Amino acid sequence: MKIKAFFYSLGQGIKNMFRNKGYTLASIATIASCLFLFGLFYAVITNFSNMLHSAEQNVQITVFFNEGTTENQISQLQIDLKERPEVKDVTYISGDQAWKDFVKENLTEEDAQTFTENPLASSENLEVTLADVSQQDSLVSFIEDNYDYVRQVNRSDVTADALTGANRLIGYISAVIIAILFVVSIFLISNTVATGIINHKDEIEIMKYIGATDFFVRAPYVFEGMLIGLVGSLVPLVVLYVLYGRAITWILEKFPILSNILSFVSRGVIFSRLIPIILILGVGIGFIGSTMTIRKHLHV
Repeated sequence: MKIKAFFYSLGQGIKNMFRNKGYTLASIATIASCLFLFGLFYAVITNFSNMLHSAEQNVQITVFFNEGTTENQISQLQIDLKERPEVKDVTYISGDQAWKDFVKENLTEEDAQTFTENPLASSENLEVTLADVSQQDSLVSFIEDNYDYVRQVNRSDVTADALTGANRLIGYISAVIIAILFVVSIFLISNTVATGIINHKDEIEIMKYIGATDFFVRAPYVFEGMLIGLVGSLVPLVVLYVLYGRAITWILEKFPILSNILSFVSRGVIFSRLIPIILILGVGIGFIGSTMTIRKHLHV
């Protein structure tokens, strides 16, 4: 497309938006509402996923050994586990340390003094922190199948299954909501562009009679749809940017105890991802909606 034709088509697209003010505003408002809900949902899901990820870091399996297991065998297993991708960290807990931790969490000093010997002397173990909780079963199988000096592996089946299921559910819900918003937005833009085509049917026929190319005739309506999508995406971005920061500040001020429990994703991180996503969605929906309508209503 030549530069002059490009700016002409762009200008006509802008004029079409103002000629159909009612439909244009309705389309922009609906797209903005849909993308606002998408952005809001994205922010909530991102924070929820971040909290789930933090919870996953606390999921551990504990490996206990048969009596007579040597330090070299334990050290070799620790090295092997650290090299596996689903493992974040491996910590060795001696029998003495296990007893100290037990006393600290469950007994008073007086109760502890009644024991003349360490009852957990043979309870040395490896605490394995998982990087990917969904791989817990495969890791446990690997340990049990390859190290015959391992006596027992304690794992958190309920926690791991809950976290894995939550992540899967989030993925399904996200896909469904995005699909619904996509269809609704395309439908609205299609109606707007179709109205413009019907209102300018005579002008389009005249342009064809004097030799205008098909692309030249269609371009203004494509630009119209893309511009509607662009404006519809900018509005929710501004609103969400302001509301997100204020919402986090309000929550932490009203419920300060949550600051020690919850870790919110910063506004900068959220919007570094959200801005391109929403802009691409808005312009993309406008392009697809207008293109589909042109093929259906503009027979040139």
